[in-house]
Amino acid sequence: MIRVNEATVVLGIESSCDETAAAVVMGGNDVLSSVVATQIEQHARFGGVVPEIASRAHVEAMTPVIRKALQDSGIGFERIDAVAATVGPGLVGALLVGVSAAKSIALALNKPFIGVNHLEAHLYAALLDDPHVEFPMLVVLVSGGNTLLVNMKSHGKYSIIGQTIDDAAGEAFDKVARFLGLGHPGGPAIDREAKLGNAQAIEFPRAMLHDGFDVSFSGLKTAVVNYVRKNPAISTQDVAASFQTAVVDVLVAKSVKAAKQIGAKTIALGGGVAANSLLRQEITTTCAQHGWRLVLPSMAMCTDNAAMIASAGWYRLLQDGPSELSMGAMPNLKLTDRTTP
Repeated sequence: MIRVNEATVVLGIESSCDETAAAVVMGGNDVLSSVVATQIEQHARFGGVVPEIASRAHVEAMTPVIRKALQDSGIGFERIDAVAATVGPGLVGALLVGVSAAKSIALALNKPFIGVNHLEAHLYAALLDDPHVEFPMLVVLVSGGNTLLVNMKSHGKYSIIGQTIDDAAGEAFDKVARFLGLGHPGGPAIDREAKLGNAQAIEFPRAMLHDGFDVSFSGLKTAVVNYVRKNPAISTQDVAASFQTAVVDVLVAKSVKAAKQIGAKTIALGGGVAANSLLRQEITTTCAQHGWRLVLPSMAMCTDNAAMIASAGWYRLLQDGPSELSMGAMPNLKLTDRTTP
């Protein structure tokens, strides 16, 4: 059984969607290297990620990315103590590329393999820069595929308080951006346009604002489409700003309600939408008003990366030991599903 401590080095591999990433992390939070090869340009003309293209791109990029991560870390393969890879959720073909690479390296080095839940890894992204947090911690996980309010009671112990009943926040950003002709990915495009617009120009709906902890963004997306079709001369910047504000209002309101419910001492953001400038601004102000400690991931750690995979892998190895090599890709994996025995 491997002894896990602050000197334990984990090689992390991420390939769940359209980012091929590898990172070397020591002791759960000391990032020695983090390399990401993006496929944005390859998918941009399709308006979204094409699974077959993503899988082929991962195959081509995987070895160079791992090699670069090791070079940047300044250590060799012989110093790696364990290999972690995303096993789900994600695109099954893309996941298999990373899982296969990680297992091959683990077998060749005779080191433990750790299957990591991608959603769990996002919870650790904010902790890479600030690992000393107080629990319970509310993690607001907002990405293209998920919108979750998570009660993180301690490392490895979570319960989902609220989630989207339809579109994830990032998905809504992508769909609205596509409708407005702003391209892919939609989140950064909306953010840029919104800074030039009037957020009070249009009063878009805030669905379920006062109802429980779940969220809904499908109706908001439809409201944007209907409004623009009825008002074709409206400024795209005003639409983007008003839409973005509606999303952030809901996320912040739900976060406050959930944090009070669980008696949170810390609030953390995770996922691609955690890079949104308005969300970061509003959650910072809100936490200051209520006396909650806020932990924000760096911009590089908001999007998919392997440093968070290695970090989550380190904690999983510490608590549960290695995963079985028979573990395969699990495209529909949930946050509360276990990836270790």
